[in-house]
Amino acid sequence: DCASKSILLTTPEGKTIKYVSRHAPRRTQVNSLSGVVQEEVPVLKDYPDVFPEELPGMPPDQDIEFLIEMLPGTRPISKRPYRMPANDLEEIKKQIKELLEKGYIRPSSSPWGAPVLLVEKKDGTLRMVVDYRALNEVTIKNKYPLPMINDLFDQLPGAKVFSKIDLRSGYHQMKIRERDIPKTAFTTRYGLYEYTVMSFGLTNAPAYFMSMMNKVFMEFLDKFVVVFIDDILVYSKNEEEHKEHLRLVLEKLREHQLYAKFSKFEFWLKEVGFLGHVISREGIAVDPSKVQIAKPMTELLKKDTKFKWTEECEASFQELKKRLVTAPVLILPDIRKDFQVYCDASRQGLGGLLMQDGRVVSYASRQLRPHELNYAMHDLELAAVVHALKTWRHFLIGNRCDVYTGHKSLKYMFTQKELNLRQRRWLDLIKDYDMKLHYHPGMANVVADALSRKSYVNTLMTGGLPQELADDLRELRLEIVPRGFVVELEVQLTLLGKIREAQKTDKEIAEIKEKMSKGKAKGFHEDEHETLWIEDHIYVPNDPEIRKLILQEAHDSPYSIHLGNTKMYLDLKERFWWTGMKKDIAEYVAVCDVCRRVKVEH
Repeated sequence: DCASKSILLTTPEGKTIKYVSRHAPRRTQVNSLSGVVQEEVPVLKDYPDVFPEELPGMPPDQDIEFLIEMLPGTRPISKRPYRMPANDLEEIKKQIKELLEKGYIRPSSSPWGAPVLLVEKKDGTLRMVVDYRALNEVTIKNKYPLPMINDLFDQLPGAKVFSKIDLRSGYHQMKIRERDIPKTAFTTRYGLYEYTVMSFGLTNAPAYFMSMMNKVFMEFLDKFVVVFIDDILVYSKNEEEHKEHLRLVLEKLREHQLYAKFSKFEFWLKEVGFLGHVISREGIAVDPSKVQIAKPMTELLKKDTKFKWTEECEASFQELKKRLVTAPVLILPDIRKDFQVYCDASRQGLGGLLMQDGRVVSYASRQLRPHELNYAMHDLELAAVVHALKTWRHFLIGNRCDVYTGHKSLKYMFTQKELNLRQRRWLDLIKDYDMKLHYHPGMANVVADALSRKSYVNTLMTGGLPQELADDLRELRLEIVPRGFVVELEVQLTLLGKIREAQKTDKEIAEIKEKMSKGKAKGFHEDEHETLWIEDHIYVPNDPEIRKLILQEAHDSPYSIHLGNTKMYLDLKERFWWTGMKKDIAEYVAVCDVCRRVKVEH
């Protein structure tokens, strides 16, 4: 019985004897993508040691070690630990214990020290990462060349069967040179520790790991293996050939004691996603996101679906036409040169532009996801940077790039001590890149700005509008895009209009107006619209939605700067008033997540 590691023997006399292994049975591993257990997969079932549930311990000595070379004149940098809530400290303590047991870290007396933070992973668990920004600034960058994506795909014609291997905690499978270990020291509430294996967040980690992987698989490259950092693609012309190729790759992993993650293994596929492309026997397939544009029209072709040409179908049709007739001229990048990345965000989407020597390499944009609509503007701008870096990772990892953004405050986010989990996760990703952030106002960053604000406005037909509203519309800056059309424009009440409407049904205001008619409400008066004022302040009715809107606009909007409660109160009372306004402002500022995490406590 392999599952329980036991065997049942029957003697010639008919006596039954059971032998059970002293070692705990190995848990059956299940592939999260297909639901298949490892023992059912051809070839893979012969290599259980290559797919452990956890890394077995310290990596073996390799020909390549991770080095940290410093700029001349650099002195050790040490920073105090970040403040954390009790539950985060408990998680840090737990992960330190696990890393110590595996030998990946050890107690340190180094003059270096970087603070740690927790980053949420895709599966919802937390990972401890070290904020190596200060160390990365003074590290000499490794210029090991990463492969060009076009060169990688040139190998694939004729391939029909694919498998993709993802290494388990790949960075922890490379040792750090002994004399460089103290430079990785990190400070925590529980002491000073240093890494003995390569850690996330170190600027040259991708380059060194790529160098090791190329050396391991050198004899297979350009034949049936593509390697990009810790991703391995195995491709073959038929299943029999693929079986042999897969065996050779797994043998190589076993030989060098490199370990993969079975739960993320993609095997024996006819098409596979790799580096942002879909690869199949037909070649490089169309990106599914492009096909999504036509979805409203293709839905009409389904059986038993009533054919109804909607506004969404028309927009889809016009967008397809536009994309077919406006293909931009792009250049092939030169990895020996630096890149420029222009990013912008709006309330519609994220946009990015990759350039080199003043010429366009690639465009990228996408709409905001529902949860992103609630982001503050500086978080959206950071999301645009992350979107661009992830989209062009295969170009930018290992190369110098200048990133231009339209939000000036984003430059200073990299020096903030307290960040929320989302910002930590993004900054952890950014650390892999050799990049410098620059402020580039939206008016100068026109292409990325336009990509983030894609809309289709051609003719705005108005009729029967009051002259005041017609004049306001003429003052609007409307971008004209050929062949677009806006069918309907919904005009919403202004804030003042909402206050006026709410005042009409407010009992307290009705009582005040009653007293005014008797000359007993000192300081109150009405304007020509019968709106109630107290001296020079508009009286805000007891409507939670309106009061919250005023507080949000004053504190959280893209044009605000997260004022403290005193300054916010002084600003608001110039225009508004309601009973308990000062208390409401103090409570609103006290629970602001951005203020709690970013502002310095005194």
